Amino acid sequence: MKRLLFAAMLTAPLMAQDNPDFSKMKIDQVYQTLCASCHGAKFEGGVGGSLVDGIWKYGSTDEDIRKAIRDGNAELGMTPFGTVLDDQKIRSMVIYLREKEKETRVAGIQFPKPKPGEVTKTDLENYQIEIVTEHLAAPWAIAFLPNGERLVTEKKGALRLIDSKGVLDPTPIEGIPTVEQHGQGGLMEVALHPEYAENGWVYLGLSEPHPEDLEKDKKRVMTAVHRGKIKDHKWVESEVIWRGRLEDYSTSGAHFGTRFVFQDGYLFFPVGERGGNMKAQDLERAIGKFYRIHDDGRIPTDNPKFDGTAHPGTWSYGHRNPQGVALHPVTGELWSTEHGPRGGDELNLIKPGKNYGWPVVTLGMNYDGTPITDLTQKEGMEDPVTAWVPSIAVCGLDFYTGKRFPKWENDLLVGALAQQEIRRVRIENQKVVSQEVIMKNIGRVRDVATGPDGMIYVVLNSPDQLIRLIPAK
Repeated sequence: MKRLLFAAMLTAPLMAQDNPDFSKMKIDQVYQTLCASCHGAKFEGGVGGSLVDGIWKYGSTDEDIRKAIRDGNAELGMTPFGTVLDDQKIRSMVIYLREKEKETRVAGIQFPKPKPGEVTKTDLENYQIEIVTEHLAAPWAIAFLPNGERLVTEKKGALRLIDSKGVLDPTPIEGIPTVEQHGQGGLMEVALHPEYAENGWVYLGLSEPHPEDLEKDKKRVMTAVHRGKIKDHKWVESEVIWRGRLEDYSTSGAHFGTRFVFQDGYLFFPVGERGGNMKAQDLERAIGKFYRIHDDGRIPTDNPKFDGTAHPGTWSYGHRNPQGVALHPVTGELWSTEHGPRGGDELNLIKPGKNYGWPVVTLGMNYDGTPITDLTQKEGMEDPVTAWVPSIAVCGLDFYTGKRFPKWENDLLVGALAQQEIRRVRIENQKVVSQEVIMKNIGRVRDVATGPDGMIYVVLNSPDQLIRLIPAK
């Protein structure tokens, strides 16, 4: 009898509501309405247990938590909410609780926050940081020239040259292709052809305006890939080697993707879905895809075949916004980090012809706390190798291939914007076996790359700097 009364007490807050429409509520509002009276307004516990201490009475997996929310437990007084919350909303609640659990778990952890002149200690290697240059404006990517100079892109549309001593040329490279800085787009990626010393080709990834909108104030934009050469500080011999269909240019400022890797004469790169969601599943659309083309823009004849007509060069699809791409130095596998929504940033092993699921499956929810889907897996769609919930805002990716940090050899360096960090990720047999935050809270990490000198170069936003990690003295 006491158990029945206890269950009735817990359902009283729900019964007292005037039939609220939970489908229209943000997830934090749902929590405060249905859960806070028992589990605490700050998740600290009360009649029910804490939801952020890592102790889960009914099982600790996402599926266990989902079932507990949906089905409840009458004997222990847990109200079943499956009658008022649909599967998508319950999935959003699981993500929300995972966010709060993670926030609590890391609240007391001291992450490595390096300072110039000081030694930063990590599990395997210790390092110091050097500021290469501070005179940049929203830098995005870095490439290393054979003579020790470096090229850095600035989002606003400038390609800058930094000499081997860290001195920034005050004049950007002249005559680069037209860049339309719009939302998250602008001048993004820069990379050198593997045989640059012989052919001089430099590749740029950028957002360009629709040709019909050049004279308009509000322009439709799209990711494009150009290549050219730099002679006498000028961009020459410019070529467009990839651009999407004109139908895919849009005024959206979101999700341009764009990173380059070369392999065996091919160029691989992703294009984000530009906020188009289900268009990532439409093979005929240029957005939400990974591409493989010849380094001169020709479409390979041995690219994967799909059911239906795919946009030329398509290698895989169902992508949201990949902004990290790297080739494993031993296996040659193509790896990518991809922005999820709120929750669900992904590390993916990119395979030809595969569907990576967005937005049919995701581990995240909308930024406002409303659900996208309750599906986290589906037959025929690839699972991420690992995911980060809450999101860390992945950006920039490289396998460490230098000799200056031997204990990090072939480890994956994952940059993050929102969490302002670099994670060292060890991969064995296509699985993540360990992770470590090796840098934290000195700026938004836009790019991370192994330099020819074996040092680790980091492009930062806020502050806008190029720094490098060197072994501790």
